Amino acid sequence: MKLKELRNKRWFKILSNRYVLILMIFAFWMFFLDSNSWLVHHELDQEINELQTNKEYYNKEISKDKLIINKLNDSFELESYARQNYYMKRPNEDIYIIEYDTIK
Repeated sequence: MKLKELRNKRWFKILSNRYVLILMIFAFWMFFLDSNSWLVHHELDQEINELQTNKEYYNKEISKDKLIINKLNDSFELESYARQNYYMKRPNEDIYIIEYDTIK
């Protein structure tokens, strides 16, 4: 196509308008090149979502730990926890630990 034929096309007239060109350059700048661009905002939104899920997870873990701490205030529960997790024993008491993987 020659330049004269191209100038007669409707889409070329619209796109060659200086206001449309400035608007397109501005939109490109704002979406991709600016420090507050859409891409930066998208990354920040993803980071916010990730941090919120981490916050929910840690709040659940804190509530579980608070339940365990409240449960361990009882001396009987504290003793059973120490026996189960740290293999502690009373004096003059024998403990046998059976591992089920070694039994055939």
